[in-house]
Amino acid sequence: MTTPGFIRDLRADIGHRLLFLPGVSAVVFDEEGRVLLGRRADDGGWSIIGGIPEPGEQPADAAVREVHEETAVHCVAERVVLVETLPPTRYPNGDECQFVDITLRCRAVGGTARVNDEESLEVAWFARDALPPLRQFALTRIERAAEEGPAWFAPAAFAPAPGTVR
Repeated sequence: MTTPGFIRDLRADIGHRLLFLPGVSAVVFDEEGRVLLGRRADDGGWSIIGGIPEPGEQPADAAVREVHEETAVHCVAERVVLVETLPPTRYPNGDECQFVDITLRCRAVGGTARVNDEESLEVAWFARDALPPLRQFALTRIERAAEEGPAWFAPAAFAPAPGTVR
């Protein structure tokens, strides 16, 4: 994932300290029910498409933009699949980030899947029963996007006692 300019600007002021950031992930299905994946240039692994929203950008718009930027596929966001705060990550350069991932189910509406930027080595459609090796992060999101029902989120750790105001 290329570091957006606004984050590079923040890093100039705060150094490597922990940044809490929004992230979007897109599980894109085509008309045959196949899933769009990209093989990442940074680690060589296959994954769903994702990125960081620009300041003021809505998560659905960011997901649609990231899919097109990385794969040349046009899609529409259909629904929120999952919202999850991920564990902090320390990058090789020492930067520390923690993302709140908003995963959206998307439907392809045009374009031809291809490598469209420097973030991917390959881009391809995969049947759900013929996925390449994927991390649990991507597998969970694909499974939840294929299900019908409400968005998944971790239950609140604190619930006020009945009759109390928080």
